[in-house]
Order: sequence, then structure tokens, then C-alpha cells
Amino acid sequence: MFSKKNAQIFFFGGTFLSFAVFIGLSWHSIAYEIPKQTNSAAITEDVVRGKRIWEKNNCMGCHTLLGEGAYYAPELTKVIERRGPEMIKSILKSPTPWGPRGRLMVAYNMSEQDANDVIAFLTWCGNIDLNGFPPKPVLSQPTKN
Repeated sequence: MFSKKNAQIFFFGGTFLSFAVFIGLSWHSIAYEIPKQTNSAAITEDVVRGKRIWEKNNCMGCHTLLGEGAYYAPELTKVIERRGPEMIKSILKSPTPWGPRGRLMVAYNMSEQDANDVIAFLTWCGNIDLNGFPPKPVLSQPTKN
């Protein structure tokens, strides 16, 4: 059994040690891990312009990006990896609404520069380290015989 003085020393020592570990881990995350995972070094002017176009057209009204947004249209975090920049550019530049499976996307009829900026933004988003999000879909299951 601790005496009252020893219990106070143990309590305050443990509290200080826990606080020091918390501060150290927080500093490490802010100084090293967050910049490495967010891909902030790759933010260029075309990425910024693409984000502004994304926001101006309220793309999150239908799509999700980084898990945030609406669920009417597909998740676009890794869309460049899945579909390629050429397909995305053709959809963005299309003068007619594009709609697979009956859901129509607005015909933005973007200029070449605007489409390239949106692709730069989506490429940047796709290169953020999200610890495996979004998960890759399982397209086929092996059959057991």
C-alpha cells in the first residue's frame, strides 16, 4: 500500500509522463506523418484551380470525394486510377449529359484547360495516403469445385 505522499508522487509522475508521451506523439504526427500522408508538396496551381472548379460546380452534391459528399454518383477519390484521365476528360468536355445506368451527369462542356485542372485535382486526391480507403472492389470471386 502506498502512503499518501507516495500515491501523490505516483499519480503526478504518471500524469506528467502520460502528458509528455501525448505531446511527443502529437508533435511527431503534425511534423512528420500528416505532411507525408496529405501529399501537400504536390499541390500546384492547376490542382488549386481544379478544386475551385469542383466547388463552383458543386460536384459533392452528387459525388463523394475522400468519403465526403452525396451518394448519388460514384466515389471519385481514386477515379483517375480506375478510369484514366482520358475518359474523365471526355466526360467533362461532353456537350451532352453523360449517364451510364440511367443516372445523368450534367453536361459541363468544359474547356480543355478546365478539364485538365479538374483531372489534376482528382489525380492529387488519388495520391493522398488514405490507409487503404476506398477499398478496391472485389469484382470476381474464385469458384470452388
